[in-house]
This record gives sequence, structure tokens and C-alpha cells, in this order.
Amino acid sequence: MSSVSNAGGGKITAPDILQRKSPAAGSSPNSQKITCLTAYDYPTARLLDEAGIDVILVGDSLGMVVLGYDTTLPVTVEEMLHHTRAVRRGAHRALVVSDMPYGSYHSGNDESLRNAVRFVKEAGAEAVKVEGGERRLELISALTEAEIPVMGHIGLTPQSVNALGGYRVQGKTVEAMPRELAAQITREVRIPTIGIGAGPDCDGQILVLSDMLGLTFGQTPKFSRQYADISEIISGAVREYCEDVRNSSFPSDAESYHAQIGKGRKTISIAG
Repeated sequence: MSSVSNAGGGKITAPDILQRKSPAAGSSPNSQKITCLTAYDYPTARLLDEAGIDVILVGDSLGMVVLGYDTTLPVTVEEMLHHTRAVRRGAHRALVVSDMPYGSYHSGNDESLRNAVRFVKEAGAEAVKVEGGERRLELISALTEAEIPVMGHIGLTPQSVNALGGYRVQGKTVEAMPRELAAQITREVRIPTIGIGAGPDCDGQILVLSDMLGLTFGQTPKFSRQYADISEIISGAVREYCEDVRNSSFPSDAESYHAQIGKGRKTISIAG
């Protein structure tokens, strides 16, 4: 299936994404950059899907941007399954990928495989994402043997925050890495690369939705571009609502229901 037909509304699958490898690596010259954003709930997933996003990642970043944790480490499998189900109900065209949270793939391949199967079987994920490079090769092989597509994650790996001593640029990453290194990796590997803070030469790009919409508290990463200030829109709307309620201008008469008492009737019927 070509990327052109997918842009017209066809369901995007993992093989479709593989075909989007840049022409320099021997793929079709008609391949297009892969667009990817995070989502954590039904309405957001539906909006992204209808806007034409290629991949929706249910990231464990939800721990920080939705649940208010300081890191992604406390996020549980059950929390990820809950949010993945919601996103899957809203996404009909985009490929839905779910992060496997910290601890869900660290205790042997058998347990890791059981957890990954839950994401596919119970939550409707169409691929899973795991952090780590060479040390995950055996696990990735086991998952693909079980017919579960896998998205790898190298570079600035948030689940390794304790080992790394914080969030900082890593010299061998695809997240928050020098664009020259990301470009070299993209040229040399046969699979598509999706960058975040890795320059424009990757086969696709991903951002955390909260960052691009201005819904992040505190400083946003250097690599993120803010496309809207939804935070100010929400705050302004809430302030206006509070003012209207306090001065009794909401609800108005037009926004109220009215009682109608018919002749000879003792009951009141409610009409709009």
C-alpha cells in the first residue's frame, strides 16, 4: 500500500511504515516523511487521526504530562493498557503504538512477551515500543517471532533516568542527538527512523502533544516547536466561565428550560 493511498484514508499498518524508508536507503522515491504524535485519550486520538497523523504513540510520557509523576518510572502496565484502549477507540486510520513501561520487559523474555501480548490482545495496540539498543535484541526477536511489531527507542531513554543521572543529550541516541549522527544512522539502517530532537534527516518526526500545544508546565525541550497555546485558551475560557457564573450571566434565559403548565393539568411538563 502506498503512502499516497494511505493519505486518502486507508488504514496504516506496520508494513506501510516500513515502506516509508527514505529513498537514499533504497525505498520508493514516492515515500513521504512519517508523522507521529503522542496521545493518551479518546478525543485527542480521534482529532489526531482525523487530521491525518500516521502514527499515534501512547507514550509512557503520560506519567508526567497526564498523571503528574516526576518521571516515567512509576507508570504501570495497567495504566498504559487503560490509556491505550482509549486511544485505540479513537484511532481508525493511524497506526497505534504503545510504550511498554519500565519494569514490564526487564524480567526475562517470557514475562516480557506476556506483557506485550496484553497490549495487543487487551488494548488493541498494533505495535509496542521498548527502550534500549543492543541489550534488547533478544527481546525484540522474541516479540517479532510472536508477530508483534516493535518500535525501538535509543538515545535519551527516559526510563534510564537514574542510570543516566538525569535527562541529557546522549552521543549515541535517536532522541536528543546531534543531527549529523542521526542522519548517519538513518542512512545506514534499513528500517525507518523517527526522530525527536535528532534533526530533520530522519525518516519521520515525533513530538509530545502536550509540548506542541503549550500544555506543558515548566520548560519545554529545545527541540520542541509550539504550534498553539491551548493552555492559555483553557485558562481564559475558565476565567470567563467563572465570571459569568458569579455575575449570573450564565446560564442565560435562552440556555434554560422552561416549565409549561397546560389547562386543567396539575403537573408541569418541561420543554426546551
